[in-house]
Amino acid sequence: MLRIVVTLDVMLARRKMKSKDLAERVGITEANLSLLRTGKVKGVRFETLAKICEVLECKPSDLLDVEEGAAVAEVGDV
Repeated sequence: MLRIVVTLDVMLARRKMKSKDLAERVGITEANLSLLRTGKVKGVRFETLAKICEVLECKPSDLLDVEEGAAVAEVGDV
C-alpha cells in the first residue's frame, strides 16, 4: 500500500524558516501546521497548500512524497 509522506520540515530547513513564521504568513494556526508537518491530517485544502508553496517558493511535489508502507487496519477491520 502506498502512503503519502509530508516533507514540509525538509523545505522549512532549506528555506531556514521556522514553522511559527510560516503559519503566520500562510494564515493558519501553529497547531494546524504542526498536524500537517507530522502527517496527522487526512487532507489539506488546495488553497492552503498553494499558500504554503507561495511562501516557501516551491511546488506541492516538494512537500509531499509517496512511499511503500504496510497496510494500516481501519477501525472495524478484522
